[in-house]
Amino acid sequence: MPPEPNSLYEQIDEANLSGETGEIYLFQWLASTEKAVKQASAEDLKSLQTDLEASLVKIISAPEPYPSPGRPLRTLVAKCLIALYIRGETKTLFETLQAFLKILGETKPPYKDSSKIAAIFCIGELMGTFGAQVMSLMVEITTTALKLYRASSNSIILRYHALSAMEKSLTTAKRAITDSVTKDVIKHMKNALSDKALPVQRGACDVLILMYPSGDGTRSVSDVEAIVNLCTKSLESADQLTRRSLSKLVAHMLASTQVDRVVPAPDTSKKSKKNQNAHEEEEDTPAALHIAAEEAKPVMTPNEMFSQLSTHFNKPQASRKTRIGIFDFYSALLTALGSQFVESNYALVVNHLMTEIVANPRNSTTRYETLLMRSLVGTVLRDLVGVRMLGEQAQITAIQELSNVYLKRWPAMMPGQTAPNPLCLAVALREVAGLLQQLGNAPPPVQEALVDPLLTLLSHPSHTIRVSTAWALRCFCYSTPLRLAKVLLSIVEMLQRDITSLTSPAAPSDIHTRALGHAYGLAALLAVIPERPLYVSYDISAKVFDMSVQLLKRAGEHDVKIARTEVEIAWTSIASLLTLGPNFVRAHLPQLLVLWRNALPKPTTKDAHVGRSVQEWMFLLHVRESALGAVYSFLRYNAPALVTPDVTRRIASLLSNALQFANTFLAQRVQDNPEEPQLDPKELSLEGREALLRSRIFSCFSSWSSLLQSAISLFASSDGYAGSSVQAAIASSTGTFTSIWQSVDGYAYGVTNIEIDEDVVGNEAKTWMNRDSVEVSIDQMCQKPILSSREHDPLYLSQTGFSDTSYRGPEPPPPATAAVDAAIHLFAQLLPLQDLSLTVQTVNQLIESIGSVKSDKNSGRKAAVTINGAVALVLALRQTTTSRARQVLGSTQVTTPLSAFLKDILVDPDLVLRKASSEAIGRLASLAGTNFLTNQMKTLVDQVVSNRDPYGRAGCATAFGAIHAYVGGLAAGPLLKTTVHVLMSLISDPHPVVHFWALSALARVIDAASLAYAPFVPSTLGLLFKVYMLESHEPEGGALNHANMSGDLPAYQVVCQNIDAVITILGPDIQDSTRSRTLVLDLVHRFIGEDDDGICVEAINCIQHFLMFAPDHVSVPSLVDRFRGYLSSSRRPLKLASINALYQLVQKDAFSMSRLGGDRLVEELFAMLDDDSSVDGVRNVIVSWLQQTVVHNPSAWIDLCQRIMSRTTASQQVAEAAAKRGDLLDDEGQSLSFGTAQDSAADGGGRSTSRWRTQLFALQCLHSICIIVGRSGRREHLDVAFARSQGLPLRGLLVSRVPDLIKIAFTASAAQVTEIRLEGLTVLRDIIEIFAKTPDPDYDETLLLEQHQAPITAALTPAFSSDSTPEILAAAIGACAVFVGCGVVKDIGRMGRILKLLTSALEQSKNSGMLSLGDAAELSPNASVMLRIATLSAWAELQVASSDQVYLVDVVKPYRATLASLWIASLRDYASIRADAEVSDDTSAAPLDSSYTSLGKEVLLPYYVNSWPIILQAVSLSMGASDPHILAAMDGQEVPVSQDDKSNGTTSVREEPTAFFFVVFGLVYETLVTSVPDSDAAAHRTSIVALKALKCLVQEKYCGKVFNDTAIFEELVNLFYRMALTEASNVQVYLVETIASLAHNLTSKKGGTLTNGHVLSREELLELPQVHCLRICAYVLRRAITGAHNGAIHDGSSPMDKIKLINAAFDAFSTVAAGFGPAQKDEFRAVAVTLYSELLKDETSEADLVGPTLQSLKALLERPPSPADSEKYERVVHGLLSACLLNVDEMRGRQGHISTRKIKNNLLAAVLILTVVPLSIKVSSAIIEHCCFLISQKLVAADEISLTAAHCAKTLVLASTSGNVALRQCAKLLLPGMIECLAQIAAASDDDASGRQLATMGEIYKAFSALFLSFSEELRARSLGILMPATILLLDPSRQSPTPIHSQSVTQLLSFAAASPSAFKEATAKLGVSMRESLEGSVRQALGNKGPTSEAPKPQISLRSF
Repeated sequence: MPPEPNSLYEQIDEANLSGETGEIYLFQWLASTEKAVKQASAEDLKSLQTDLEASLVKIISAPEPYPSPGRPLRTLVAKCLIALYIRGETKTLFETLQAFLKILGETKPPYKDSSKIAAIFCIGELMGTFGAQVMSLMVEITTTALKLYRASSNSIILRYHALSAMEKSLTTAKRAITDSVTKDVIKHMKNALSDKALPVQRGACDVLILMYPSGDGTRSVSDVEAIVNLCTKSLESADQLTRRSLSKLVAHMLASTQVDRVVPAPDTSKKSKKNQNAHEEEEDTPAALHIAAEEAKPVMTPNEMFSQLSTHFNKPQASRKTRIGIFDFYSALLTALGSQFVESNYALVVNHLMTEIVANPRNSTTRYETLLMRSLVGTVLRDLVGVRMLGEQAQITAIQELSNVYLKRWPAMMPGQTAPNPLCLAVALREVAGLLQQLGNAPPPVQEALVDPLLTLLSHPSHTIRVSTAWALRCFCYSTPLRLAKVLLSIVEMLQRDITSLTSPAAPSDIHTRALGHAYGLAALLAVIPERPLYVSYDISAKVFDMSVQLLKRAGEHDVKIARTEVEIAWTSIASLLTLGPNFVRAHLPQLLVLWRNALPKPTTKDAHVGRSVQEWMFLLHVRESALGAVYSFLRYNAPALVTPDVTRRIASLLSNALQFANTFLAQRVQDNPEEPQLDPKELSLEGREALLRSRIFSCFSSWSSLLQSAISLFASSDGYAGSSVQAAIASSTGTFTSIWQSVDGYAYGVTNIEIDEDVVGNEAKTWMNRDSVEVSIDQMCQKPILSSREHDPLYLSQTGFSDTSYRGPEPPPPATAAVDAAIHLFAQLLPLQDLSLTVQTVNQLIESIGSVKSDKNSGRKAAVTINGAVALVLALRQTTTSRARQVLGSTQVTTPLSAFLKDILVDPDLVLRKASSEAIGRLASLAGTNFLTNQMKTLVDQVVSNRDPYGRAGCATAFGAIHAYVGGLAAGPLLKTTVHVLMSLISDPHPVVHFWALSALARVIDAASLAYAPFVPSTLGLLFKVYMLESHEPEGGALNHANMSGDLPAYQVVCQNIDAVITILGPDIQDSTRSRTLVLDLVHRFIGEDDDGICVEAINCIQHFLMFAPDHVSVPSLVDRFRGYLSSSRRPLKLASINALYQLVQKDAFSMSRLGGDRLVEELFAMLDDDSSVDGVRNVIVSWLQQTVVHNPSAWIDLCQRIMSRTTASQQVAEAAAKRGDLLDDEGQSLSFGTAQDSAADGGGRSTSRWRTQLFALQCLHSICIIVGRSGRREHLDVAFARSQGLPLRGLLVSRVPDLIKIAFTASAAQVTEIRLEGLTVLRDIIEIFAKTPDPDYDETLLLEQHQAPITAALTPAFSSDSTPEILAAAIGACAVFVGCGVVKDIGRMGRILKLLTSALEQSKNSGMLSLGDAAELSPNASVMLRIATLSAWAELQVASSDQVYLVDVVKPYRATLASLWIASLRDYASIRADAEVSDDTSAAPLDSSYTSLGKEVLLPYYVNSWPIILQAVSLSMGASDPHILAAMDGQEVPVSQDDKSNGTTSVREEPTAFFFVVFGLVYETLVTSVPDSDAAAHRTSIVALKALKCLVQEKYCGKVFNDTAIFEELVNLFYRMALTEASNVQVYLVETIASLAHNLTSKKGGTLTNGHVLSREELLELPQVHCLRICAYVLRRAITGAHNGAIHDGSSPMDKIKLINAAFDAFSTVAAGFGPAQKDEFRAVAVTLYSELLKDETSEADLVGPTLQSLKALLERPPSPADSEKYERVVHGLLSACLLNVDEMRGRQGHISTRKIKNNLLAAVLILTVVPLSIKVSSAIIEHCCFLISQKLVAADEISLTAAHCAKTLVLASTSGNVALRQCAKLLLPGMIECLAQIAAASDDDASGRQLATMGEIYKAFSALFLSFSEELRARSLGILMPATILLLDPSRQSPTPIHSQSVTQLLSFAAASPSAFKEATAKLGVSMRESLEGSVRQALGNKGPTSEAPKPQISLRSF
């Protein structure tokens, strides 16, 4: 319950308001009041509403002692009032509003400004909610607001809030204002659009949007034009926020022109562009532009609407900033029109941008302009339209559109046609490339639209177009690899034709450009090969290499022009070939080094003096630049494998030659002579070539100090300037130079293009990120002097690896800038490698050359040089990681000059410099000592105190943050207090630049200081609250220049970051400190309610951390609702933040999320994926949710995925439309897809589409579902019968969805998209694997999947169709094998097509050459090998499974011979690829092109690595089964040796190993050597397979006499020793078997036993190889029994594994020992027995290891010793027996599980020894007596041991009666104990006996019987006299139903009687009376019950007679 409202209200205690915490007190009072009002009942509210209203109004009017009602207070007051009026009475609303109006109108004395702001704010909020109820006040409120706005004496923030209040009121009560007021409002608002204060402009935009509502139809063209005009004028001064408001207004105005004007004609057509709901009309949009006059039509056609923007854009006097702002208008307009409009009018939008913007001559006056247009149009088309608006279908249409309108129109063939403008072509090509990457796969119609035009465009005269086309081709072939081979071949052919015609005089004029274009295309495609290796034959790369070398050789014979082209073609091709990596390059390296040496000779002195023509210089520069491009490629893609010290040395000398040449060229000062005919303008100038050459040199270099000088002079001296010095001097003197970032010459005085953001202020980079990325990229254009483009450097075409996310390839800057960037990067890499003297020299040189530019009259170059120097230093310091470098750069000689330079640029107004400087200071402080740190801090503090310049103070603040961040909390700890105080004072500074950066720095300091910051938390929270209260820190607050700046420096976002940092420091303690917690929460709640997206995003981050530490204090349901709202929001930053937050909630507890959001939320998430695939993070949320909840309800998840899979993808639709001819499906497929077709028909014609990536994700989810549920161990999901028995509903279980899953897999397998087909096969395979053993619930004896065989076959069939890719074929073969091997269909005749697919694949694999499976086109060599491997491993799976599934033996049998040779061959190929040796002979299973085997290696290796273990397992199984085919294959023969040959050859012993022995042995050995003990299960399995194979390999028929070679034998034994030390038990079981096999083999070779009769000395014996084998076995045993020396081993093996291991190891030990002579055999037996006695002594193991291993002991002792050694054997036996009995004795007095087990085990062992030992061995009677004594003793112990003792007693008695003389006395010794035991049972058996007692009795009775029967007839009566009384004690005839004890005893007595009636009679006579009666009664009862029985009639008679 909330507190009593009265008490709640009385809490405003004015005494609390005056203190320091008055504001916080009031804030928290308001926050709790709001909560209370929301919870209070209507009655309670009624009673105190008036008081509460008065208090709230009082807070706003703020008399003393009330604080000024700052932002948080006024928002809370408004919230309280709204809550009050929603729940309470509204009749007082009018008075409240008037009270606020009075505050505004009061003049004498006027209220405080803050009260006025608060009052107008509250009016706005109340009117926004309840305006419709108080319309009468509307006019007054509007006029008051206008008055406040117009009074220029009012503060900006008041004027802004006046407009804002007016806007909120208009939303609800616009009807109430009169026409004149409306006109007034519009007039003033239009004026306000050009107000000096930006916040006022923003307010006016919002009002105007309401004044022109979109649906009112009264819009005139002039209105629209006027507003667009005004907004465009305001752009020049606008900041980003204002631009957003202006663009919202413009977009609103223009978009509303598309709404139809309503005409009172009856047939109003529905041509509304915004919501076209009629299907027919979407198609004919163009027709909508020419509608008859009487129909309704929009105010403007779409073209007129767009030209409103383009006319302003193309005005000659429009500034750069304005024009970039107009692109914000474009982006907002397209967003406002919505994706439906854009999709249907895509052609129109593109056409407008192309003709009006790109092709307009005004926009291509300079190179910079051209690139700027390309970037801006690219941002709109790519990032906005392409990524966010176009669905997949629309993307396909867009590509077709661009192809038809632009790409296919060049060259213009027909008269009257004009070729498209090259500028437009460049944009179109970039967009096509982006769309291709985005689509990810091109359906056939797109392929048709692109292949030919792209190939044609490669020969376009423009360099830009050629490069762009090559890039587009690369994207095309990457996404459609099936076309790669053909396109490559056709380009190579075209290039060869060009090269031939280059030299012919009849060649066309454009031959040079055409040849270059084809070379670029070739280079771009070669770079795709490493990413798509299975689709290309490698001979093409060899062909291209040879062609290039030939070209270089012949270039010298031709004139300069032809030679230049030839050289560039050759080196471009070689550079891209070098990206194929070391395997390709290795063979060609020597040749390359020679070519490079020729291209980069040492410049001679003569070179410096020769007068060369420009043409010649151009040629020389070009040759060197092209060759260095190849060198760069070589270094980048082949290091470190091929970049050896020798190669490095050679390349370094070539690079220095090139550098000398470049310097010579500069010294010559060659000018392009204007008299000479100008070179082709489409390419680089001389300077450009030289710059490119220099950037190549710097990129290639790795270590050299003279380079540092050269680099510095390029980027940091006046000589490095490439512009005209005269113009620069004029600009500086006239003051026209403003900022380097505003230059538009694309060179900007040589400033670098490197951005250093990512590492600096993490927060800062994120601040801009909380804006929309499209807005940011348009905004950045205002500050981007250098624009990148692909044509600046064609080498980028062949660089591999670009990310798929941005859908943009890498774009290099212009050559001059590239050279500067390369120089800076080189400087940064080299500086940390120099020694101290060089470093000092370099640093001084850098600082001097930056300083010396002052003297030049060139302020632009000065600025550029300073920035370059700062960036270079930061990058160098980032690279300083080694301790030597840290020492050198931290020494005072370096830090002193640096800190002076950094101090100067720290206070610069340029943000880039401040950031660079502060990071450098921070990093230096972390390198240098404490002195430097304290000095820096002192300097900074002095600066802050003395320097009043806001930028200087901001720079110092940033530096404080950086120092703490880089030095770390500990080292900077002593300085923390100072820092915090300085920053706190800076944060209160009203200047936005100062307080923004100070707040940012504070957040970094808090993060760095971590827990040390805790003492400052209360003061920091107070400060942050104060910042929130201050008017100067509000986004609209402060004086004019402050208010205009703060839009781009959002203080509140950084306040949130600080709160976030505080939350992380408080951590879990936040739960304890109520004051901090409530303040933090209240603040965060206020911030999350702000309108600004960025603040909300930061507040969401705070909430996320808060949820971690104090989840109970946050209401999760309301949060989830809020996040769901954001998900559907159009504001992207919020979308992304809420997805992250949802991810956290789902990870924490998906079940509660399911309750809150339910399936709807998951569906919304899936819909988001479909809607806009560029939103990251959605997948993570779904995956996390699925993993946690799927086991409980798989069915619901399957429904979701099924819904997505049942839609079509765009590619599918396009393909279906194209394939309306011919039926592609077979009947099985037909029947399946018939169902889906019906479903879709039912949906009403067209099925809804889904992006293929979403479908792929849905399939991946299905795969996860199968895996997770399959592994969850919940049987009910897989077994219907079990689920029914548990009473579970079947509907939600996985097994009930099998038909659906198969249907989905079928749908996927027939899809157009490769990835979906692959994933579909994965799901199909999952289904088969999981449900293979599931029984059919309806038919006994059958399996569930049997009925699904047809659909499974149908789903596998499309994988073999003509458009299949190698990956799909391989997956399908695997799935076929799984199906055949899973046992669903056991009859070979019924396996049908699936088995046929497998066998045909195998048949194909037999022949060498390419494979062609099914209808798939012929495959490349790599793909063929990959499929062979897949086929062989699939058959190997079947072979392995055949040991469990017997029917598979018949499946594999017919192909054994083929398989054996192919398996061995594939193992051999794998080995040769691994060994990097050339394949030795050509009968390989995988005929690789011999010169390029090397290339295939890295491609094929992963496939081999995956499949060789299973192939080896199949081989070892066949070896184990002694399959003759495998033996033949191992020998390299096709057929096994025939029988008669064999019979002759049996006697011959094999000398040499089989042909492939060493191949297989090598693989096995390597696997075992490299296995690590703590590896995963898969690695364990591989080790086991390898050991099984080795066990067979060491047999003589495979290895000959290899192991007689000591070296090989020792290697192997060393490996075994290591494995014995490290491997887990489950692996060692196979190890000991292998060792036994090896020893057996060594022995059998010698013939007979090892020692063959003659006695060996001890030394000789220990040298024998078999002894090593024994040692290993003994060690394994020892380790298994006693653990390693340091206690037990934890290898994760189960007790079962250990038991298996002990038995196997004893077995192996005995096998090895059996190979020795008799004397040694017994010695070794003694060793084994000793080891076993260790096991008997063991008390550490939890599990019982003795019981299950007694069989091993028995086997050890059973073998009789040789006569000579019987004495030794006796000693062993005695020793072991004594040990057993001692072990039992030691346990006396001990209790517990372990001692009981030890006694049991030792008793059993002792008895086993006594009974197993051969009769010839003597055993001392003392031992036997002691043993019997112990057994008797344990018999009467009334616990579980008595059963074991009884068992032992029985065994000994049985043994003694069966003729073991030594044990005769046992019966005598044991009898008393047994009788006493019976007596005890009798005494205890008042109640029913336990099972243990019954078992004990049973054992004793068996002993009695045996004993009784072993006596002669005359002794039997006497013996019964002993046995019967004990038995009779257990009878109890009085009971009605006999107890089990009673029955068992009666049976025993009757058996005595039957065995010897006379003795029984005699003994009975002598019994006492009571006993006899008891006996009689019992026997009668027993026989009476049975009635006449056939049992022993004799005793009945004798009974009657007595």
